[in-house]
Amino acid sequence: MSATEIHSVTSPTSARRAVLPRAGALVALSAFGVLAAAGVASAHVTVHPESYAKGATDGVLTFRVPNEEAGAATSKVQVFLPTDHPVLGVLVHPQDGWKPKVTTTKLKTPVKTDDGTITEAVSQITWTGGKIGAGEYADFDVAFGALPDDTGQLVFKTLQTYSDGKIVRWIETPGSGEEAQDPAPTLTLTQGRGEDAAPVSAKSGDGGSVEAAADGNDGTARGLGIGGLVVGALGLAAAAFAIVRGRSPRSDAQP
Repeated sequence: MSATEIHSVTSPTSARRAVLPRAGALVALSAFGVLAAAGVASAHVTVHPESYAKGATDGVLTFRVPNEEAGAATSKVQVFLPTDHPVLGVLVHPQDGWKPKVTTTKLKTPVKTDDGTITEAVSQITWTGGKIGAGEYADFDVAFGALPDDTGQLVFKTLQTYSDGKIVRWIETPGSGEEAQDPAPTLTLTQGRGEDAAPVSAKSGDGGSVEAAADGNDGTARGLGIGGLVVGALGLAAAAFAIVRGRSPRSDAQP
C-alpha cells in the first residue's frame, strides 16, 4: 500500500467525520430517553392543586386521569377518600358522559364543627359511563367544605378500569425516598389558616363551578421542567461536538 493510500485511510478528517455522527446519535438517544421518561412520569393519576392549607375551606380538588393504553379506553374511575382524616362537605361536579356514584361511611371518630358533629363522610366516588380515549385525559372536579387540620397529607387511592378489563391500581403511598411505580394521588397539607386555601376561579360556561387556580401554576412548572430537559440535551450535544473537535489535529484544517 502506498503512502498516499495510507494517508487516505487514516486521515484525521475522515476519522472526525465518522465520530461526529456517532456522537450525535448517542446524544440524541440520551435526550430522547430523558424526555420519554419525563412523559411516562407525568402520565400518573394526580390531584390538583398539589397542596392546600390545613383546615382549608370551600375549595376544589381536581383528579386528572390520563389514558395510558393505546388499545383500550378508560371506562371507570374510582377515587377513595380517607376516613381517618375525612374530607367534609364533598360535592361532585357533573362531568359530561360520566355518571358519578358517591358512597358515604360512618366515621369511627366523629368530627366536631361549628355547625354540629359530623358522623358520616364520603369514602368513595365512582365515575362510570364515560370514556377516555388513547392519548386523552379527563379532569374530575370534587368540591369540599373543609379539609382536616390534623395531618400533613391526604392520600386518595384510585382504581382505573379500561374497556378491555385491565385495572390499574394507583394505590402506592409515598415511601422512603423510592419512587412508586403506581403512586396514589397525594395532597400535601401545609401550615396555615383554613381561609388560606388555594385561590379558586370560576369556570366559564359550567354554571358557576370553580377550579383551583394553582392548577395553572402546576402546568407552567411542568412546561419549564420539560424546557430545562431540552436545554440540557442541547448542552450535551454541544459538549460532545467540542470534545471531538478538540481531539482533531490542527493540521487537519490545512489542504
